[in-house]
Amino acid sequence: MASFSDSEWRCLCEKYQRSVFLSETESKQDPDNDPFRSKYSARDLLKEIKATIVQADGGGNESDLEQQASCQQDIDPELQGPSIVAGECCVCPASLATLRRAVIEYQLGVNHAETEELSAGEEHLMNCVRLLETFEATPESISLLIQARNQLGILWAGREETDKAQSFLENAELLYTKYTKEIGKPPLDPSEFFMAEEQKLTEQERSRRFEKAYTYTLYYLAQVYKNQEQNEKAARYCHATLQRQLEFNDFIPLEWAINAATLSQYYITKSCYMEGRHCLAAASVVFELAGEIPSEAAAQESEAENEKREQLCQRGAEIARCWIKYCLNLLLDAKKMLEDNIGELDLDRQDELKAKRRQEEEAKEIDRKTAVLFGSSDTFDSILAVEEKVSCAYPLDFDEARAIFLYGQNNVNVAKEYFKMDGHVTDHIEILQDHSALFKALAFFEEDYERCCKMHKRRIDMLEPVCKDLNPQYYLLICRQLQFELGDTYFEMMDLKIALANKQESLDSHTIKKINHLIYSSISFYEQFLESLKNAENKFPEKLEEDVLRPALVAKFRIARLYSRIISSDGNRQLESLSKSVEYYKYVVDYCEQDPDSKKAVETELELSEEMLGLLPVRLERLRDKLNNSCN
Repeated sequence: MASFSDSEWRCLCEKYQRSVFLSETESKQDPDNDPFRSKYSARDLLKEIKATIVQADGGGNESDLEQQASCQQDIDPELQGPSIVAGECCVCPASLATLRRAVIEYQLGVNHAETEELSAGEEHLMNCVRLLETFEATPESISLLIQARNQLGILWAGREETDKAQSFLENAELLYTKYTKEIGKPPLDPSEFFMAEEQKLTEQERSRRFEKAYTYTLYYLAQVYKNQEQNEKAARYCHATLQRQLEFNDFIPLEWAINAATLSQYYITKSCYMEGRHCLAAASVVFELAGEIPSEAAAQESEAENEKREQLCQRGAEIARCWIKYCLNLLLDAKKMLEDNIGELDLDRQDELKAKRRQEEEAKEIDRKTAVLFGSSDTFDSILAVEEKVSCAYPLDFDEARAIFLYGQNNVNVAKEYFKMDGHVTDHIEILQDHSALFKALAFFEEDYERCCKMHKRRIDMLEPVCKDLNPQYYLLICRQLQFELGDTYFEMMDLKIALANKQESLDSHTIKKINHLIYSSISFYEQFLESLKNAENKFPEKLEEDVLRPALVAKFRIARLYSRIISSDGNRQLESLSKSVEYYKYVVDYCEQDPDSKKAVETELELSEEMLGLLPVRLERLRDKLNNSCN
């Protein structure tokens, strides 16, 4: 086996390092019309290095190298020639040739994959894996083995072959676990096989690079599990990735913060509010590490400052929106726990949960330890400080709910600063809808009906102007959502005003006028919603689409109820209102008879509609008789 002179070896190392620079650094400056120029130049250098290694080995082909590697354990060390030092590990010539060849095959595989030549990339990466098979999990090969499997996982995931991608990545995970358990010593980095002795890496740097490779394994596994809809696994691996990035101080603050905020949304959907809050608190803290947001004046003077300002403002607003969802979902889940069978606050249940909470206070610290925590010594205290600003426990009374509401509302204001109506119509309206939902959730905890009405009035004040200004031709779905919600809000206010009126001995004209105004406003928005469902011929559909089935039938049901609530001393007007009420109730019943599958969507409304159709005709008949008698 031939060896290299010192000058030849240094030349080879320089070529290798040049190829890495071209691929990882210079390529970022390549023009749009020649995006892979540097990658191709790097590939040419790698091919030259490969040819030199093969020639130095006597022109042996790939199978010869593999055979040499597999036989190395049987060769007398004295017959192998002098050992060659790579870093601090002594490697025999046969093994070293195989390892160097494997490194070049790996780099060629990555190069081809990055230039969208996946078949060639797969071939080179598999060559790398085959060359390393006999080494298994050794300090010389383990890092390269893991990185090669990572790249094969990415490659197969890009082909949407997630099972194959999963297999390679899980194998990389097993290799890491086995190595760290059985050996644990920081292994050689692949780059060290093309370094002069004086360039060797420190133990600390080897460890950092090795752990980074494994962090990528976890990151790619998280993506694969997500694509396979194994959401729990995906979240666990994403959390572990983020945790390791902080631990090893290997992250881009803005990217890390958004990923942590996104992960929080998974925890929120699973009602894991301690974990969700922890992710969001960490996102808020790490976001601050990205730097200060440039002023508007600085942004106007410099394109770079303008881009930075835009990016930071957008990401900050996105994190704020995740906080809004956290607060809203926490309030809504608490509402579900506390409401009775008619949707009102169950006071007995409230007392029971408060007593239970007092008993569980001692276990609070234990619960904290079961959560997967982020942070290093530099960030952990800051994360905890953010967490203390908002609870992760279900609110059980108005004061607790209000604290969560206010934190959510503060983030609404932050989000609206970036997502303005001018330029971000859909996002701005979604934030307004969430703000409205926060008020609605808070109103559930308020026992004072007058204050509840004021909260619903705030919802109307923020949504009604937007609804009137939007063009349904371009924003039909949003218009429908707003129309239905406004109808619903006026409906709730009407119920509250009637409940307050029932406590009075008699109704004054002002109260009657107010109740009727709320009724007609609610009917108006429900009717606008139903009008939007008509076809091009201005006809209401005989068969409702699944996505609008329940809203349409609920709107019909509520309009029926609203007409029956109109207060009037005019008998003819009463007769007209009750007749319309019967008409709308009848629509709900008839539709469900014609389409039995729709009954599941409106079970409660259907039952009440049938009941009212049994009562209202009698009431109508009596009213007619009364009017006829008065005329006679």
